Amino acid sequence: MTDPLFLFDPACDDTPVKADEFHTGWRLTLPQHVRRHAFASMRLGDGDRLQLTDGAGLRISARVLDPRAGLVEVIKVGREPKSDLTLTLVQALAKGGRDEQAVDMACQIGVDRVLPWQADRSIVKWKAGKMERKWGALLDAASEQSRRVWRPVLDPCLTTKGLVGYCERESGPGSMVILLHQDANRTWAQVRRGLERMAGAGTEGLRVSVIVGPEGGVSEHEADALTHAGALSTTLGRNILRASTAGPVALTAVSDALGLFDR
Repeated sequence: MTDPLFLFDPACDDTPVKADEFHTGWRLTLPQHVRRHAFASMRLGDGDRLQLTDGAGLRISARVLDPRAGLVEVIKVGREPKSDLTLTLVQALAKGGRDEQAVDMACQIGVDRVLPWQADRSIVKWKAGKMERKWGALLDAASEQSRRVWRPVLDPCLTTKGLVGYCERESGPGSMVILLHQDANRTWAQVRRGLERMAGAGTEGLRVSVIVGPEGGVSEHEADALTHAGALSTTLGRNILRASTAGPVALTAVSDALGLFDR
């Protein structure tokens, strides 16, 4: 079984230390939030192993010495390089927590960046600060669950105008912006062939974004503006997926086409 992983901030948590100072044999007192999760919820005990990460590539393997004191001993320290491509989810705000479900699953799949979008048909309104903390906590939990040491970046919420600008910037060589739209004429097979051609040239520096609308779908005005800015409008087969599942399904298909599951 893979050792459980916990996010922490080496500079701000209970044992402040620079990340590059960790070494084998170091005895570390875990921060309170990690102790609660590891010892109260997961019931880890003496001799059990766990992993720690700063969400920026650091992976520490450690062994529990004293659960009461939250003391662990570092067994191994390493840094994992960041992916050579960037996978982005642009998720419109959706009611019923479906946007949050999409973000959670996207993180587990391996998305590198998340952009909230205040779409024309979004009923939910973005509340700066509160929503950032909530979505950030989702990304923290999903990163821990999937044992990933690079936590996805959460960008500020975009308006449709801002998203159009994003599409213009991201539609150049080595990149693709995919707009999921129920009335698109382009099939997923066409998009997949384009992705496979891009992957054939190498994934270094490659950028792929998936745009998902709210429960009411992307409006015609938005679809026209985004495709004019360079986004490729496509369907995911005949069935219309919910806002909670469309993004994760598309990201899974993109990852497969790019060969990410073969690594």
